[in-house]
Amino acid sequence: MRHLKKGRKFHRESAQRKALMKALLTALVVNGKIKTTHAKAKELRPAIEKMITRAKVKTPYNIRLIRKTLAEKVTKKLFGEIAAKYQDRAGGYTRIIRLGQRKSDSSSMAHIEFI
Repeated sequence: MRHLKKGRKFHRESAQRKALMKALLTALVVNGKIKTTHAKAKELRPAIEKMITRAKVKTPYNIRLIRKTLAEKVTKKLFGEIAAKYQDRAGGYTRIIRLGQRKSDSSSMAHIEFI
């Protein structure tokens, strides 16, 4: 039983899950909106919101923490454009919009985007 275990596994090993989240985070920061499964969007939301909250305060420590996950160009965009946009907002930077089911495997799909 998975009592008190947080997070979804997505039928992947831990390294594959980290790579998946890194790719989703990068795509969301670069494009501003991505289409993915609803479960992945729900797992992505807390990660990107914590990053934006850190990016609002530009310190070397916060830059280093975000650079562990994102590439340098993506980090610059996060600190420059996105964090500046949400400087006065106290959270809730993303929106998940359900799209229905995918035809091939009936997975619930969703858009995740910045507000």
